[in-house]
Amino acid sequence: MAKKQKKSQTGGTPATVALTGAGVAFTLHAYDHDPSHPSYGDEAAEAMGVSPERVFKTLVAEVDGELTVAVVPVAGSLDLKALAAAVSGKRAVMADPAAAERTTGYVRGGISPLGQRKRLRTVLDDSASAHATICVSAGRRGLEVELSPADLAALTSATLAPIGRE
Repeated sequence: MAKKQKKSQTGGTPATVALTGAGVAFTLHAYDHDPSHPSYGDEAAEAMGVSPERVFKTLVAEVDGELTVAVVPVAGSLDLKALAAAVSGKRAVMADPAAAERTTGYVRGGISPLGQRKRLRTVLDDSASAHATICVSAGRRGLEVELSPADLAALTSATLAPIGRE
């Protein structure tokens, strides 16, 4: 099976282990990460030759003091007010990067919505539904996983909401 072959070639991450364990179909895309690139998400889209509307970044925010994951297209940005509203919160701010890394178990630029050390409440931008597959970080810089938005939402228990803005 292709996904297991690709997993073993890349050594696996908690995200790919979670996908494999759940029996979800996915494709890994590895590329050489350039530390000087100004945007992890744009770099991923360019390296894979995928439209930035199909490549989603994983951001960690605090909504009323609770860490929350927001998954939005790299072509846009996160609307913090919309994120707060999506989880019935009052105020959202970006989380401290060190807290995000410590809580998820991933480094900035490689945070995946899957296989996190501590499972966080997750909101997926509803634009994901317009695509058969989307790409998200597979748990390290230079490694993306392509899967259906429905599978991502199911595995993360995500709420779908309009949290991205162009």
